[in-house]
Amino acid sequence: MVSDIEFKIVTLCGSIRFKDDFIKAQNELTLQGNIVISIEFFETAVSEDIKLMLDEMHKRKIDMAHEIFVINKSGYIGSSARNEINYALKTGKPVKYMESN
Repeated sequence: MVSDIEFKIVTLCGSIRFKDDFIKAQNELTLQGNIVISIEFFETAVSEDIKLMLDEMHKRKIDMAHEIFVINKSGYIGSSARNEINYALKTGKPVKYMESN
């Protein structure tokens, strides 16, 4: 019975420049039976206050997850994603990567 299944919650992290990869990972992880929390806002032209709010919001998404999945296309991990990885590790969350490091 499907209602008895416990679903793992996965939060996606990575650079917003990889929007298509976020969508692909979200689709694949969902079809694998995960609840996926992603980025919904891919705009780059925002004020510093908005960026700080979005960064803090993403930490709350990490708090809700069982693990994070990093979109690290071609090995790229920007400073915000690096901070999210460090936060996840600090809070005991496993970290998986799209591409092996």
